Amino acid sequence: MYQTANKETLQKAVNHLVKQDSFLAAIIASAGPSDITPHKNYYQELVDSIIGQQLSVKAAHSIRTRFYALFGGNKLPEPEEILSKSVEELRSAGLSGAKARYVQDLALHVLEGRLKFDEIDSLSNEEVIKELTAVKGIGEWTAHMFMMFCMGRLDVLPVGDLGIKNGIMKLYGFEALPTPEQVREIAVKYSWHPYETVASWYIWHSLDNKPN
Repeated sequence: MYQTANKETLQKAVNHLVKQDSFLAAIIASAGPSDITPHKNYYQELVDSIIGQQLSVKAAHSIRTRFYALFGGNKLPEPEEILSKSVEELRSAGLSGAKARYVQDLALHVLEGRLKFDEIDSLSNEEVIKELTAVKGIGEWTAHMFMMFCMGRLDVLPVGDLGIKNGIMKLYGFEALPTPEQVREIAVKYSWHPYETVASWYIWHSLDNKPN
């Protein structure tokens, strides 16, 4: 089993990072405990992630509400229900044509058993990324966020995230945004493993823009 976030493991992560990384130690001292709270609503998390891509929180909420209303209520529609609607019907809720096709592709993956939420916890990080990015509209960044904040896995490093790059640049004295490889090098140099997720949470906190 992979280590996931709870009060005990998050405290272990803090104890580890404070000893290994003096830069993070200062942030941890002011920020206090991380509030990473995993949950099991995997299907809903991915539908909501697709709907909310490149939108403000307010706009995403509005479209999500209209999307749910298409199916007669305020709850997430089952995959079969999503596939019963045409792309044009889904677009009437405010989704772009691309996002309408993405949520349908997700529904198809679930129905056909290509994406099994009851088995995903047993997969490695690399396997989770492979499974998720096989769905249209889900890229590596979304997979990283899913593993960190939905599954609560403690050792995920979102090397392509702009906030992480900005935070590392400011905190560790880079003159320009670090490359993904340089992000990995910082994680190794300051011994973030096996708590890369928690280290990333504090990097975001230093910029006050933690993902939701």
